[in-house]
Amino acid sequence: MSDYVLSPECLEQLRRFDTCTLSNAIERLQVRPRNEGFIVGAARCQFPKLPPVVGYAVTGRIRSSMPPIDGGWYYEDVDFWRYLAAVPPPRIVVLQDSDPFPGTGAMFGEVHARICRALGCVAYVTNGAIRDVPTIEPFGFQLFAGSISVSHAYAHIIEFGQPIELGGLRISSGDLLHGDIHGVQMIPRQIARELPAVAEQVQDQERELFELCERKDFSVDMLASKLAEQKSPER
Repeated sequence: MSDYVLSPECLEQLRRFDTCTLSNAIERLQVRPRNEGFIVGAARCQFPKLPPVVGYAVTGRIRSSMPPIDGGWYYEDVDFWRYLAAVPPPRIVVLQDSDPFPGTGAMFGEVHARICRALGCVAYVTNGAIRDVPTIEPFGFQLFAGSISVSHAYAHIIEFGQPIELGGLRISSGDLLHGDIHGVQMIPRQIARELPAVAEQVQDQERELFELCERKDFSVDMLASKLAEQKSPER
């Protein structure tokens, strides 16, 4: 994992872009199919006004519909917190709700958010439920969730550190994630360092196209010419 830990400067460069721009840049580098690499439907952004987040995944599985076998529940699993602290910061906690009907109870609320923030986490992602939403937003911790619940019920971690899957995206601890109002995607580690420069190119070309659309003499021929220019390999 240490071979892929990026510098704080590179992480900050990635965080400056929205998910759509980075997605376009990833597509341009042709490192994965265009219908892969992002969570589909399972976890919706709860705080659309917050800026993008980027961090390394800390994975686990949870349940809330039945009591845990060993009696430990909610935030009492100290082994999980120790494991979380071993993953490089910034961290994004990603917990798959393995109940037959995800979201019976909320593992994550204000207590978890404050502990995670203190341990260098920037966001939480789950197909399950969250709660205490109004009290979490003011301190800037982002949440992506499938639902909201009144209670944490019997919420507990059943395992951690193993690969999980949310909305068609397989996630392992240490994977680099990026998220905002549009959702959560994985940044391929082999292109992470060059991605900001490609994203800048994407933005520049879009800006040129937008400026063209504002011209009073705009026409389909002008559009075709600009698209051909932007498609040129010399650019």
